[in-house]
Amino acid sequence: MDTILKSENIVKKYHNHLALNDVSIRVPTQCIYGLLGPNGAGKTSLIRIINQITAPDAGKIIFNGKEITPADTDKIGYLPEEKGLYKKMRVGELSLYLAQLKGLSKAEAMKRLKNWFEKFEMTSWWNKKVEELSKGMQQKVQFVVTVLHEPPLLILDEPFSGFDPINANLIKEEIFRLKAQGTTIVLSTHNMSSVEELCDQIALINNSKKIMEGAVRDIRKTYRTNVYEIAFSGSAIAFANALWTNFEIITKNDEEGVNKVRVKLLNNKTVNDLLQAIIPAVNVLALNEVVPSMNDIFISKVKETELTLSSNLTE
Repeated sequence: MDTILKSENIVKKYHNHLALNDVSIRVPTQCIYGLLGPNGAGKTSLIRIINQITAPDAGKIIFNGKEITPADTDKIGYLPEEKGLYKKMRVGELSLYLAQLKGLSKAEAMKRLKNWFEKFEMTSWWNKKVEELSKGMQQKVQFVVTVLHEPPLLILDEPFSGFDPINANLIKEEIFRLKAQGTTIVLSTHNMSSVEELCDQIALINNSKKIMEGAVRDIRKTYRTNVYEIAFSGSAIAFANALWTNFEIITKNDEEGVNKVRVKLLNNKTVNDLLQAIIPAVNVLALNEVVPSMNDIFISKVKETELTLSSNLTE
């Protein structure tokens, strides 16, 4: 798989604070790559280095196979979490100005802006001042000017903040469409449901270090817990009696006469072993593996690294 962006052993210090400690990530071409981590973990510092806003103290950024230069920022679209629109300017004037800063001619910028403003139902905003728009409306404008020059790499920092569900879904659809057209998207977010829904790959940064990286599908498989949810009709007591020491009941509840039980497989037992045990006792309606969510994995890994750090400090 081709790689559009790599960070190699990035170190960044601010006074006495170590923001990034030997951080290396690899972003495959034409994927949605989630950059995850708690507040203060180092995500924004890495994004600022990629965008040439600040320089690393050690390490380097590789973009399209070469060490990145300031000129490469024209090939990157960056939507920061802190929005930077000029409040007193009119929306159309500002959008045109920002488009030309990214190298578009006035005629081409006008053509593309017309298409985007019609698509996002923003045409009536053209002569409004930015300060007259709601936070969500301003976010829409900024998204448009971020993607307008059609860069091969987009970096979106909390792109859904300020949006209602309808407009958040509109942006998600555009992210999928841009990916299908060849764009690579780096998505920095705290929203784990967005990660589940959108991301192909993720990196988790905590306390200035990368502590996990890989495909979302593979990471979830790695953290599977051999827990299955079974829906059945019949006697819950008969169900429990059918199990032996190779299975452990984790949770159970009754929904409108249907029993739902989560069972953990022990001692290398298989799903077939579980079914053979319970089918004679109850009527099995459904069986599904309970795969940990990215939110569960995120919390688990962050707690794990916090405990390790705390242990190291007390030794």
